[in-house]
Amino acid sequence: MELSKKILSVKPSATLAIAAKAKEMKSRGIDVISLSAGEPDFDTPSFIKDAAIDALKKGQTKYTPVAGTLDLRQAVCRKLKRDQGLEFTPDQIVVGTGAKHAIFNVLFALLNPGDEVLIPSPYWLSYPEMVTVIGGTNVFLPATEATDLKITPDMLEKAITPRSKVLILNSPSNPTGMVYSKEELLALIAVLKKYPQVLVLSDEIYEKLVFDGLKHWSIAQLDPDIAKRTITVNGHSKAYAMTGWRLGYAACPEKSLAKAVESIQSHSTSNPVSFTQAGGVAALDKGDEEALKMKAVFEKRRDLFLSLLAKIECFKAVKPSGAFYIFVNVKKTGLSAFEVSKRLLEEAHVAVIPGEPFGSAEHIRLSYATSEQEIRTAVERMSAWVKKLSVSA
Repeated sequence: MELSKKILSVKPSATLAIAAKAKEMKSRGIDVISLSAGEPDFDTPSFIKDAAIDALKKGQTKYTPVAGTLDLRQAVCRKLKRDQGLEFTPDQIVVGTGAKHAIFNVLFALLNPGDEVLIPSPYWLSYPEMVTVIGGTNVFLPATEATDLKITPDMLEKAITPRSKVLILNSPSNPTGMVYSKEELLALIAVLKKYPQVLVLSDEIYEKLVFDGLKHWSIAQLDPDIAKRTITVNGHSKAYAMTGWRLGYAACPEKSLAKAVESIQSHSTSNPVSFTQAGGVAALDKGDEEALKMKAVFEKRRDLFLSLLAKIECFKAVKPSGAFYIFVNVKKTGLSAFEVSKRLLEEAHVAVIPGEPFGSAEHIRLSYATSEQEIRTAVERMSAWVKKLSVSA
C-alpha cells in the first residue's frame, strides 16, 4: 500500500512514543518512573465534572454548532476580556478538540505552499510537523541558553523574508518553561510593526502556570495593531487538568478567519464533544481558584526538582518560569539527547523526552507533573546512572 508523501514526511510524536514504551515496560512489572508526561497529574475539579454530568443527564448528547456551543464561546470571550482585556465576539471563536487541533486548523486556513512559518527553537514538536503536512515552510529561530532560550528582536528581524506569513509564539513554553516578559514582547512587537504581512499565532496553553510572581502577558494585549493580526490559542487541558476532555480554542482577529477555521473543522471532526463543553464553561467561569492551587504545587515541585538536579554532574538545568517542564542540558555526558533518553529508560527506568524533536540535541525535557516522591526517586536513579557513566568513561 502506497502512503501519501505528506504523511511520510511527518514524524510520529516522540512524547507519545516514549510514554507508550514506559507504559509497556510498566505492564511487564518494571518499576518505571515517567517524567515524560505533558499533562497535570491532578484530577479534574469536581464542579467541572458535575457540569458535564448534568449536561449528560439533560440529554445534551447531540451535535452542537461546529465551532462549539454559544455558551462556551461566550465563556471564552469573558475569559479573554477578564484576563487579557481582549474584546472578542462569539463568532470570532472556534472551539476544537484541544489546542493542538485549533492550531492545526488555523495554520491550515492560513498557509499556502511556500509560506514561511517562523518558529522559535526549542519549540513544541508538533509545530513543524503541522506546517510540513499543510505545505508551508518551517523557518527556525535557534535560541540558546545565552538568551534564556528565547528569541531576541535581532533574531526575529533577520529571519523575516517577503515569504514570512506566521510567527508562532509559545509563552510559557513547552519544552523550556520560559516566559516572555512584557518588555521582551514589546521589543518583538517593535520588529513586527515593520512587517505587517507577518501574523502571530500566540499559543498560551500554559498561561495559568507562571511562577516567581511573574505575570503572563499576551502579545495581543500590548499593542492594538498587533492584536489585529494575532490569533490567540488556548485551552482547558493544562490549567484545569482536563487533558482528556479535548477542549481548545482559537480566538481570531477577523471573523473571516474564524469562518474558514470552522469550515475546515466541519469537514474533519465537526463539533467538540457536546457534554464536555458544559464542563468547559464551568472551568472558564469558575476554575481559576483551582488553577491557582495547582500552580502552587507545581512551583513547589519545580523548586525541589531544581535543587536535586543541581547535584548531578553532567546535567545543567535551565530554570523555568512557567509550565511544568525543566529543560536539562546533557552535553557534558558526551551523548546525544536521544541516547541519554534511551539509556535512562532502559538502564535507570526513568522516562524522559529527548530534545531532538524539540530542536535541540543537547537537552532532555523532564516533566514535574508527578509527585515529590517520584521526583526524588527519579533524581536518585539519574544520579546513579550518571555516576556509572562517568566511571565507564
